Amino acid sequence: MRKFVVALFSFFLFSVAAGAQIIPKGNVFGGYSYNRVDLGGGDHSGFNGWAASLEGKVFPLVGIVADFSGYSKSPNGISTKEYNFLFGPRVSMSIGNLRPFAEALAGAAHVNSTVLGSSTSDTNFAYALGGGVDYKFFRTFAWRVQGDFLQTRFFSNTQNDVRVSTGLVFNF
Repeated sequence: MRKFVVALFSFFLFSVAAGAQIIPKGNVFGGYSYNRVDLGGGDHSGFNGWAASLEGKVFPLVGIVADFSGYSKSPNGISTKEYNFLFGPRVSMSIGNLRPFAEALAGAAHVNSTVLGSSTSDTNFAYALGGGVDYKFFRTFAWRVQGDFLQTRFFSNTQNDVRVSTGLVFNF
């Protein structure tokens, strides 16, 4: 019985130690984002905002991403704010100090517009396809530049937007 308990204890001890060697890798990104919004009829407008994402690696080249962004613009008494909540896979590979990546994200987008005190909003499906590159300048820090095709569907219309983001990446 004593040998069985020692063997069982050793098994759990070594499995915990082995599991500690598999540290989940990922990164957190935050920075500036520009969204070229499709207003329909060939018209576009530039919205400034922020972008943030959290990536957790599930395989050496594949991660799962939670991507959030927000944009606003207030010309001529019209205030418009847009928020995107997207999730999906990201494929990346490190080459020296560079880490190029490609992603396919889907989720929801929300827009709220206020004109002369009257407000209207809509939440609907959205997806983004794109990629970018991280340049590692310290062991845990990198600078990211990324671009995405972002499609939203507000008020029964489809908007084909282009968003470009840049900012700091913390790798863990």
